[in-house]
Amino acid sequence: MTTTPRAYRATTPIYYVNARPHLGHAYTTVVADAVCRWHRLLGHETHLLTGTDEHGLKIQRAAEAEGVTPKAFVDGVAPLYAAAWERLSVRVDDFIRTTEPRHAAGVRALLSACHAAGDIESDTYRGHYCVACEAYYLESDLVGGNCPIHARAVEYVEEDNWFFRLSRFEGRLLDWYAAHPDCITPRHRLNEVLGFIRQGLQDFSISRRSLTWGIPLPWDPTQVTYVWFDALTNYLSAVGYGQDQAQYEKWWPVDYHLIGKDIIRFHCVYWPAMLMSADLPLPTRVFGHGFLTKDGQKMGKSLGNILNPVELTGKYGADAVRYYFLKEIEFGRDGDFNETRFVQVLNADLANDLGNLLNRTISMAKKYCQLQVPALDVAAIEPEHPLKALGDALSDRVRLAYENLAFSEVCHLILELVQTGNRYLDQAAPWTRYKEGNTAAVAEILYTVLESVRLGAYWLSPIVPALSTNIYKQLGYSVDFENSLKLQAKVVLESHDRWGTLKPSQALADPTPIFRALELPATDH
Repeated sequence: MTTTPRAYRATTPIYYVNARPHLGHAYTTVVADAVCRWHRLLGHETHLLTGTDEHGLKIQRAAEAEGVTPKAFVDGVAPLYAAAWERLSVRVDDFIRTTEPRHAAGVRALLSACHAAGDIESDTYRGHYCVACEAYYLESDLVGGNCPIHARAVEYVEEDNWFFRLSRFEGRLLDWYAAHPDCITPRHRLNEVLGFIRQGLQDFSISRRSLTWGIPLPWDPTQVTYVWFDALTNYLSAVGYGQDQAQYEKWWPVDYHLIGKDIIRFHCVYWPAMLMSADLPLPTRVFGHGFLTKDGQKMGKSLGNILNPVELTGKYGADAVRYYFLKEIEFGRDGDFNETRFVQVLNADLANDLGNLLNRTISMAKKYCQLQVPALDVAAIEPEHPLKALGDALSDRVRLAYENLAFSEVCHLILELVQTGNRYLDQAAPWTRYKEGNTAAVAEILYTVLESVRLGAYWLSPIVPALSTNIYKQLGYSVDFENSLKLQAKVVLESHDRWGTLKPSQALADPTPIFRALELPATDH
């Protein structure tokens, strides 16, 4: 496979530190990690950014309620996010906090650019404000007088603020999306954005005079900037905007903003307009994924059904969590977590199909081939061989699926190869061929199965890096997919993306289970 060296950058939203990490945060972050691991396999230099959003009235009030300073409050929560991603085998290149000096510098630079362009002006805000979601709402937005998102009472606010003139950008945004129809995916998200713009855009307040916990405006230190000029700017400040031009030019524009569908408006209307005002390039693509539910219900504190990703990982392992959510939920659509279904999927796919196939094939290689990859001429294997034919076609199909962020399809394509391997092994019956003295047939049967497992592990490595590493070790390799070291990825890159790479006579490791079957939840027995 030939590759073009390049830099690839993906981001998650920065997560608001009014609460601990939950499974929705974990889902977006694992997706971003899988995307970047895929690009590392292609030999690309990657930059995965995540972080925490730490300013705002909600944080200020939460800190006051606990009798601590806002800084002490956020310092206690932000590390929980970094620790959660480590537990989920997410390899973050940069974790930014909005309380860092580098972020404040980037925010001031963007504010100054938009102000100099004449798109930030003083005005009086009169209207409704929801502290829970840090957003202003028109009377028509409210539901029964309450916030449409949190169903809570809103506050009436009247104060002199600075406004971003979003209304000036309707035409430019529509022209941009007409010229770049693939920059928002899935396609129905683009239609949502276009519908919102065509309804008419309202200017929005970017500052608060009554709030002290935030970044002061460069030209008016009596006010601090409000959420969107603070939070969204992290994508720029993390790569040196306003401070390190070379770093900024290397990593901007971003290849993918990966976000939940609830913040698509801010990323695809507010954010590009802000960048247009500052005369900066727009993101290449934004992907808005669906929501997660538990047992068919929306997760929430009041229902007591919030899933802690750290606890779930501690119980089942990082690869189990990563595999389930990337395989069982079509990226872009809403998805559900059911613990019984979770265990059943993991047992069927990883313990039974993949794990048992590897274990019994290596066991036979130990018995029949002195624990070595069978010695044979790989080139002599017929193109019509069921595993070779499927394996030869697999790589291009998997590559396309990864490019489309179709992780569920990736898993199903590899399962097809694995399940074909199981059927082939049963039908070919190498134990019978061995008794007959047909060692050439035994060698071809075992080689083609082992090679198919290897190829599947290679392409699954962005999704289940520890499991793929374990498979590779049993096949006699020292590649560490879990840590995704760039040099190792480039070594793998040279040939491992194609069927037929496994070296004849290579020493194998003793067979050990790569994924032990999980017990069903006690309540389901």
